Amino acid sequence: MFKKYLMYLIRWQLSTPILAICMYYMTFDVTTKTILANLIGGLIFFWVDRYIFKSTIFSALWEIKEEIVCVDCGTVSKGFRLVKTKNYDRLEDKHPEFRCETCSKKKLEQLKAKGIHV
Repeated sequence: MFKKYLMYLIRWQLSTPILAICMYYMTFDVTTKTILANLIGGLIFFWVDRYIFKSTIFSALWEIKEEIVCVDCGTVSKGFRLVKTKNYDRLEDKHPEFRCETCSKKKLEQLKAKGIHV
């Protein structure tokens, strides 16, 4: 989460030049210039923000379901499965495997040992 926050703060600073350029070159009153600068920034940075907050480069994508049968121990409980990270992709998995919290943690350690970044 810290990486996303840092990326967002950097992105926020990149909007400053847009505001400065609009304030310097536009011939409208200050309020109109500010509104137009924010509109232009919104048109640009909507896509950047979307990338930052939906990207799996900064975090993992998990799927969670209620009342599953754990594929490892057979316990009926809330189920977890890692779907996608930077170097792991199970988005198209036709037979997803859900695990209880305990078995999910064990599986996560196994994946980390294999070099999967979570």
